[in-house]
Amino acid sequence: MRSRKQYNIQSKEVHNRATGVVLENVGIKDHGYKCLSTVMVTIMFYAASRLTSLFDACQRLVNAPTDEAMRQALLATLPPIDKLERQLNSALRADLPKALRKRRYPLAIDLTLIPYHGEPYLTANEIYRGEPKGGTTHFHAYATAYCVRKGHRFTVAMTRVLANEPLQDVIRRLLQQASRQGVKPRFLLLDRGFHNVEVIRYLQRARYPFIMPTTKRGRKPAIPKSQSIWRFFKSKRSGWGRHTWRNPRGEKATAQICVVCGNFRGKWGRHCRRTFVYSFWKIPQRSYVWFRETYRSRFAIETTYRQMNQARIRTCTPNPLLRLLFVGMALILRNVWVWLHLFCLAKTFRGKLQLQLERLRFRRMLLWLQHYAESLFGIEYFTVAEFPMPP
Repeated sequence: MRSRKQYNIQSKEVHNRATGVVLENVGIKDHGYKCLSTVMVTIMFYAASRLTSLFDACQRLVNAPTDEAMRQALLATLPPIDKLERQLNSALRADLPKALRKRRYPLAIDLTLIPYHGEPYLTANEIYRGEPKGGTTHFHAYATAYCVRKGHRFTVAMTRVLANEPLQDVIRRLLQQASRQGVKPRFLLLDRGFHNVEVIRYLQRARYPFIMPTTKRGRKPAIPKSQSIWRFFKSKRSGWGRHTWRNPRGEKATAQICVVCGNFRGKWGRHCRRTFVYSFWKIPQRSYVWFRETYRSRFAIETTYRQMNQARIRTCTPNPLLRLLFVGMALILRNVWVWLHLFCLAKTFRGKLQLQLERLRFRRMLLWLQHYAESLFGIEYFTVAEFPMPP
């Protein structure tokens, strides 16, 4: 086996690695003599690296099939959407290190919303409603589970989210996908959007420890020492507590409360003092700083969404099958990038691996995939004009 110092990664090897992961797990098959599976995957990588559509990618590549042939080939060979989701999760599993299956690590779960300006494809449940973003309140929503191990950030599971779908069902599906891959969480780090009675009751029944920010709900009480959740946000000192929530159906959920107060000079303007309130369950009461810093590690999942959007094929199709495929391909490319840094580019120092992200940035890897596709199919450098250019 070649040493890390003598091994040079080339664009062809990166392409072969990413293509192998997709073809071994995702049901993309040959469709005719032009739309071969390897050809379709290469063109999708090209579109993802340029942040463009399949139409633009097929127009730019000289020897590529037409965009209509690509679309018909994908629709003819891809499995149903539920099976495609399982296959994409299998592709995400291909790059996970074995250490993630041997020990339990914190698992972060969050939603990402992709703005959509159009009508549903088949049913209204395909469109998720949320806060205004990108000039619309309609989205195609996806949830991901994310694990951090010694600086290596892997996406271990993904699923699409339908309109009016209970969040506890989304969490259950993600945890089932992660469990099939052998990943069992030490505890869950959830966004404040998951804070409701139904989610807390489900996590307690399933015996999953969790940490999530507490939300302010209801009117601000007139009496400062009332038993509402507002009393924790008005606290001037860090401390511990316990609170019970009730939903409109009369169901109750009880969790422990950690209040973290501190001065954060230079971070939030001149009002430096902030109060953070976290709900948690089945986690030992450590220091207040530990709770705040542990939950801060969850924000790394926002970086995965930023990188996912750097490699997501743009489309205006209403078909949720193709949209799920394009999101899954972006997450697979990101996992391949993390795998390269873990097994090929990391440096060993005193028995420990040190990441060297500057050696291969994510956008640079995508640029390699773009240049490799251009070398295979050729690129169009001219267009047809009605009149000659003036001298």
